[in-house]
Amino acid sequence: MSVFSGLIADVGSIAELETGDEGMRIGIRTGLASDLAPGDSVAVDGACLTVTSVEDGVFTVDVMNQTVSMTSLSGLTAGDRVNLEPALSMGDRLGGHLVQGHVDGVGEVISFEPDGFSRRLRVSLPPELGSYLIPQGSVALQGVSLTVTECGPDWLEVSLIPETLERTDLGSLETGDRVNLECDVIARYVARMVSPYAGNSDRESADELDRQDPGSDDRTE
Repeated sequence: MSVFSGLIADVGSIAELETGDEGMRIGIRTGLASDLAPGDSVAVDGACLTVTSVEDGVFTVDVMNQTVSMTSLSGLTAGDRVNLEPALSMGDRLGGHLVQGHVDGVGEVISFEPDGFSRRLRVSLPPELGSYLIPQGSVALQGVSLTVTECGPDWLEVSLIPETLERTDLGSLETGDRVNLECDVIARYVARMVSPYAGNSDRESADELDRQDPGSDDRTE
């Protein structure tokens, strides 16, 4: 299993895109390409994918149909910008939080408003994810490690500083755009541990996430 920190290493651009009944094949142009090799894991907008080839500054990934259907990658077009983070190596500094690259769901941008030097981003939330988020807790949006500032049963809000807006593709979001969401894995473990003592809705939410396990084509099982 690959692990990420949610700190984006580069914003790449979609150079090639093929879609069909068997899935998607994406070529991504990035300055990171020279450091990648076939078999490496890379989080692309938060979804863990496996590099299949590298050539002339472009690395290629294959995206299976389940991942296409359950992430925002299905909406990509040529020229789009994507957040990229190679998997952590043993001994790397963990500057964000533990991110697996397994997308839990897709939300939509509700609002994106200035707030002093930062911007406040509100995103809709699939109802089954609400119990995994708390104010000041961690969440990954499009693969970016962020702190939840406020949340409700079907929405969350984060504040983005200028550094984040400049170094990721979040600054280009508009109302209605779809974004990949990954809840803090620690919250998921806690929910699983307490589910026998909680109400039916909490147990059902934990069971549903375990069954889905979407958003990543990097599997070692």
